[in-house]
Amino acid sequence: MPAFSRFLRYFLAVGRLGSIRKAADELNVSASAIDRQILNVEAELGTKLFERLPTGLKLTAAGEMMMPSGIGWQQGMSSLRARIEDLKGLKRGHVEIAIIDALAKGYIPETIHQIQQRYPGVTVGVRVLGNDDVRRAISDGDVDFGILFEPNSYRDLTVRAFVDVELGFITPRGHRFDGLAEARFSTCVGEPVIAPSQPLAVWQQVAVLEAATNVALERKATSDNIQFITSMVLQGAGVGILTSLDVMTELQRGLLAFTRISDPLLRPMTLALCTASARTPSYAGAMVLGEIENGFSRLAYPPAPLPE
Repeated sequence: MPAFSRFLRYFLAVGRLGSIRKAADELNVSASAIDRQILNVEAELGTKLFERLPTGLKLTAAGEMMMPSGIGWQQGMSSLRARIEDLKGLKRGHVEIAIIDALAKGYIPETIHQIQQRYPGVTVGVRVLGNDDVRRAISDGDVDFGILFEPNSYRDLTVRAFVDVELGFITPRGHRFDGLAEARFSTCVGEPVIAPSQPLAVWQQVAVLEAATNVALERKATSDNIQFITSMVLQGAGVGILTSLDVMTELQRGLLAFTRISDPLLRPMTLALCTASARTPSYAGAMVLGEIENGFSRLAYPPAPLPE
């Protein structure tokens, strides 16, 4: 590649100036070095790039074809070098992300912090939105990418990575559910429940389970805020119903127990990292997207324990 790059620089200068001598003076190299490079490439191509006239050099038809391609290649290489330099020191770049509330702690902020330590020139804006609002932000081009539940029905999204997330009972350690890997939905009969409400994505799954099993939850509190539900459970106010993702940090720290709801009608929810199908992320956006994509499997259940 360096040899080709050198030839291209010589070729473009000769094509523009019409003289090997003038090109040598401009590039501060010997005329023989330029002539040798051009002759070598002409021999490799099996065709002349210049007509050698008494008044100078004139591009042949093949040379005329090579000029715009050569200029484009040179410009592309200059752009690539600039992007590589940005990667080395990442002088600039802003990335907008949309995520659901469950991701506002744990893996996503940890990963963004690591990225910013390595690439201090990158700034990140994170929008914490409802599931449908995340989808709209991605498809409308308001963000570089986003993470949401159940994206498969939307043609305007491209899924880059996904994990299955389980719905379950969230209890303090020492509760009678603690140690149960799974249990039917009816197991919570008689338990005070801290239940999710709209627009949380898990609300619909809970509603389906209630209707299908004829189990009436003993709701002690409801909320559309994951942190509130988690806090109530931590205080011993009742059994929460959330996904493993919602309380991953508390599970990793041993503060809560998670029991998967095992009713056959219940299927895992798909959490997906998505971009807009009709839009390519910015350079910085693609870099951050790749970093998050690489560790996305960490969001699956059971969570890996936090390092000591």
